[in-house]
Amino acid sequence: MEKLPFERPVINKLSAGMPGKFGMKTHISPVTHIDQVGVKELTGQYGSPLFVLSEKSLRQNFSEAKRAFETRYPKVQFAWSYKTNYLNAVCSVFHQEGAWAEVVSGFEYDKAIALGVEGKHIIFNGPDKSRDDLKKAVNNNSLIHIDHFDEMYTLTELAGESENKPKVAIRVNMDTGVYPVWDRFGFNYENGEAWDALNRIMMAGKLELVGLHAHIGTYMLSASAYGIAASKLAELAAQLEKKFGHVAGYIDVGGGFASKNTLKGAYYSGSDTAPGFDEYAEAIAAALVNSRIKPANMPLLILETGRALVDDAGYLLGTVIANKRLSDGRRATIIDAGVNILFTSFWYDHQVNPGQPVSEHTEETTIFGPLCMNIDVIKEAAVMPVLKKGDRVVISRVGAYNLTQWMQFITLRPKVVMIDPEGNVHLIRDSETLETLTSLEKLPGHLKQFRL
Repeated sequence: MEKLPFERPVINKLSAGMPGKFGMKTHISPVTHIDQVGVKELTGQYGSPLFVLSEKSLRQNFSEAKRAFETRYPKVQFAWSYKTNYLNAVCSVFHQEGAWAEVVSGFEYDKAIALGVEGKHIIFNGPDKSRDDLKKAVNNNSLIHIDHFDEMYTLTELAGESENKPKVAIRVNMDTGVYPVWDRFGFNYENGEAWDALNRIMMAGKLELVGLHAHIGTYMLSASAYGIAASKLAELAAQLEKKFGHVAGYIDVGGGFASKNTLKGAYYSGSDTAPGFDEYAEAIAAALVNSRIKPANMPLLILETGRALVDDAGYLLGTVIANKRLSDGRRATIIDAGVNILFTSFWYDHQVNPGQPVSEHTEETTIFGPLCMNIDVIKEAAVMPVLKKGDRVVISRVGAYNLTQWMQFITLRPKVVMIDPEGNVHLIRDSETLETLTSLEKLPGHLKQFRL
């Protein structure tokens, strides 16, 4: 019989952090497998820390979102938000599912083209589009969402230099009852600026107005706010039809749908508070079908969904480096994954689970990363089992933004793998090396030698 490891006696405090609606949860279940692939085997082969993405979850999430909208509205098109996660493998999964590309920079635009996305299936958003970026988008017949008047003037100039008439929409910001209002992007609805921009486009006749766009915020917990946004965009479309006889080809309500992550300071978990795709779809579809747009002219509905599709398909595996006691007696566990690669830990209270079976004894614990920075806190207060050096941990719902906002700071960025629906593991991004970084550096000749 195998000898069991020694477990020292522990005294548990009655509380740690904020209780949930059912009180304190004292038992933490281990996550030993992801899509039937063992956590121990993954870190053993690819190292720790390690990002893991589930292709099965990505496709299931997309299928669920598509079902929710297509059963409520006749014409729907998804566009994958590159800034959320622009790894080629992730983008390709969504493109295979039928999603267009939605980009916000020249870099992301070039990435979509390199992946094989046709220009006509790329939506170009964002306030910083250079003249060269815009020229490339015009020549490729991409959909350009105008963010400000200066961009409109540049496009008007480019219209005379290209054989293609620029295909444009305007981004509209508005009051949807959620504050603060995202009014730094696009043209305001309430003060008439959006209607002014539309009139200028229509009267100049040099740009082809093909749609209307809004992106009202991020991690939006109010589905009704999207109903308000869709209603206001639909009203602009109806006014265009009445004044100019012009039919808007599409209405793009952007992204911002919440994932099931829990925001820091929230009393209820994200699983309980975040609306599902059905709720978002119901609010948006109802606003459009009940608008003043004529039934024969109902626009294509475009959705730039990112976070809600990819967040819960991502995991970060880490390893315990050490344990110690803080000055107030709290237990501190240090792992090899820090905030430099888990940027969302600044606003999410991420779920952290052991990666192997553990004792039911728990203790209030603060989980730190490995960085020499006091802000490197993965979880402030958690009721955790006593983990030992070398034990694995699994951090869930990390698929959105971490792999685009991560930093090479103190430690090198790790490998990323994807598990396909058949359970095969694929390396989709290799880990950085010293050469990865120094290959971009240039050392002046007078600094190449020194003596200590």
